[in-house]
Amino acid sequence: MKLIGRYGSLPKLLRVRWMGQLTDGAFQSALASFVLFSPERQPDAVKAALAFTVVLLPYSLVGPYAGIFLDRFSRKRVIQFANFLRAADLLIIAILIFKGSTGLTLTLFVLFAFGINRLILAGLSAGLPLLVEKKELIAANALAVTGGTIFVVIGGGLGIGLKNILDTSKTGDHIDALLILISAAGYLTAALFASRIGKREIGPLPHEISQEIKGFGEMLQGFHILRSHGDALRGIFATGVQRGGITALTLMALLLERNTFNATDNPDAGLRGFAYALAIAGVGIGLGALAGPFGVAKFGRHKWIRISMLAPIGFLLLFGIFPNEFMMITTAFFVGGFGQSLKITNDALVQSKIEDEFRGRIFAFYDVAVNGAIVSGAIISALVLPADGVSLFMPWLIALAYALAAFVLLRKTKFAAYSSSTS
Repeated sequence: MKLIGRYGSLPKLLRVRWMGQLTDGAFQSALASFVLFSPERQPDAVKAALAFTVVLLPYSLVGPYAGIFLDRFSRKRVIQFANFLRAADLLIIAILIFKGSTGLTLTLFVLFAFGINRLILAGLSAGLPLLVEKKELIAANALAVTGGTIFVVIGGGLGIGLKNILDTSKTGDHIDALLILISAAGYLTAALFASRIGKREIGPLPHEISQEIKGFGEMLQGFHILRSHGDALRGIFATGVQRGGITALTLMALLLERNTFNATDNPDAGLRGFAYALAIAGVGIGLGALAGPFGVAKFGRHKWIRISMLAPIGFLLLFGIFPNEFMMITTAFFVGGFGQSLKITNDALVQSKIEDEFRGRIFAFYDVAVNGAIVSGAIISALVLPADGVSLFMPWLIALAYALAAFVLLRKTKFAAYSSSTS
């Protein structure tokens, strides 16, 4: 790609991000198989939502402290060390799953793994603007973020494929443990890739480092900085609404594939169906990322974010009326595609507004806000969805949330009022 050829250091960052996210997909597929798609563990909406919360809650708690590391220490070293920690953590998780453990100990180690993951992604996002020019940020985010999302989907498919071809004489738990051991090797590889990045290449630059450490005060400082860039702040909250809706839709799809579209005594068929739906959504995500720069060029940055929020609403309304597999996959394609276009455009908006010395804490706040919305989406879906996943109300509730975000959070008089730039 043109960007990779022009910016010599960008491929180093992309290798770290994509290798880590490829491994994320394999790790998450093994966890989903162990927790949600085992014959003896039939999920309902509450159990599925709890699983999502376990994945997402840790960064909402530790994320405010991420800015301390990302704005004060070499981001390259933080990312490298975090990947080493994550690989070691997965070795322990593999042992626990091999033994069939489903208790608090396993939960704590899984929490740690996903908390570390969010720290790594925040660091990579904060460092990206140092590697490309401002006018290339949207394209660079499309490449980095969307490529990473696609690699998560590919990793999940590889994990499911390996599970299907491994010796069927082994128990499902043993196969899941082996997949997690392979994932540990993937994170170790990502750490080795990170060693190729220069110590200060992705920041922070020496003159930008502050010695004050405030913890949650860092996140509040990030919020106050964003208040002077109201369009970026509104975009962050809109991104949270969009991602919360995707989470609720994902939980609905999981329950439909596990308990309605396939026989409940055949969880492998449900897992394959769910993986297929995610793969189609991944195609939509890729196309949405490609459309982002063109949408911005034609409509302007702020208007394109509003369009991306509104565009999937019709499909959500239809899915509520016709809760079949075809409509579910079609809806996932468009919600995923326009959601990714919104995300990369808003990432570029935030990156272009914030100086590098504050960018770590800004992205820590960004991730905490979005993760809080995702956890809220999981909790709301647990309260609304029946065990079979069939619901008119859930897709319509997501559509209503998207409409409110577009017409209230992103209304033209407020959203674009902070900047005349639409590039």
